[in-house]
Amino acid sequence: MIGTVREVAPNVDAGAVLSGAQFIDAFRVELGATSLSAREACTRMVLHGPRWIDALTRLRNILVKPFGLKTSGEGAPAPYGLIGLFPVVSETPERLVAGFNDSHLDFRLVVEIAGAPADRQVTSTTLVRTHNLLGRTYLAVITPFHKRVVRGMMKRIAEPAQ
Repeated sequence: MIGTVREVAPNVDAGAVLSGAQFIDAFRVELGATSLSAREACTRMVLHGPRWIDALTRLRNILVKPFGLKTSGEGAPAPYGLIGLFPVVSETPERLVAGFNDSHLDFRLVVEIAGAPADRQVTSTTLVRTHNLLGRTYLAVITPFHKRVVRGMMKRIAEPAQ
């Protein structure tokens, strides 16, 4: 059904995207005949998400700053620019990979467009590789929120552009 977000089995080459990833999940939303690029889909997810996600992100930034973790707007320049706080590391019209490496974990977001022109779909895959106890703890704490956040962000892809 168009606009319905569902969890699906991840279908990315994890070794090529983030070798050694310990956490991988994926969500898909059906678009019907809506035509958009992976960048447009990612932008709708990240920049036009529900307000409660913005509030959670601000709270996260406040809570992690004392631990020296990256917050919104920090990090190395991205070869393909930024979408929100996510550096884009590779991009084609059908596939965008964003993410960063930090002292506690490395993170990648893969946004892919697939399907026939009348039956398009977007899949968002998250990959995480932790480095230490802080990374494993952080991942354990955010995982329940992550699934709800991604679902909320994915719903925005199927809505008309604002």
